[in-house]
Amino acid sequence: MTSHPALRLTSLSPDTTALIARRLGGDLGPGDVILLSGPVGAGKSHFARALIQSRLAMLGRHEDVPSPTYTLIQTYDLGRFEIYHADLYRLGDAGECDELGLFEAFDSAVCLVEWPERLGRFVPKDALHLKLTPDGDSRVLTFASTNPRWHARLAGLEQTQ
Repeated sequence: MTSHPALRLTSLSPDTTALIARRLGGDLGPGDVILLSGPVGAGKSHFARALIQSRLAMLGRHEDVPSPTYTLIQTYDLGRFEIYHADLYRLGDAGECDELGLFEAFDSAVCLVEWPERLGRFVPKDALHLKLTPDGDSRVLTFASTNPRWHARLAGLEQTQ
């Protein structure tokens, strides 16, 4: 993560992690990219699923939100824009993201990208980086971005503790 830390939270349960995701997700719009990193089992897909389901619930919809481990990308139509949920773990080359429409989606959709290091030099510079680190049964969530617009959004998450 090349960004400066903006916020570090400790989640003591999956429910708290989901609450953080829902709170952050409410303000997202086209062009917002969240890069989710951490080891296998850290909670990246759990965070993305909670965020996506909360946005669908705002529209009165409920859908299963599977991990896109094998499909690489799942999309969800929110009317005004889409949410792209990408899992790049199985990606062979960063150039494949263009074939999947991910680079275009960085500008027109909300994008949640697991294993963002697979993007190489194509990492969006204004993205929010979220690193999930297991710590026993809890998770440390470290949010960072060089773009000040994220700092104001993150300020509201501090009350989640």
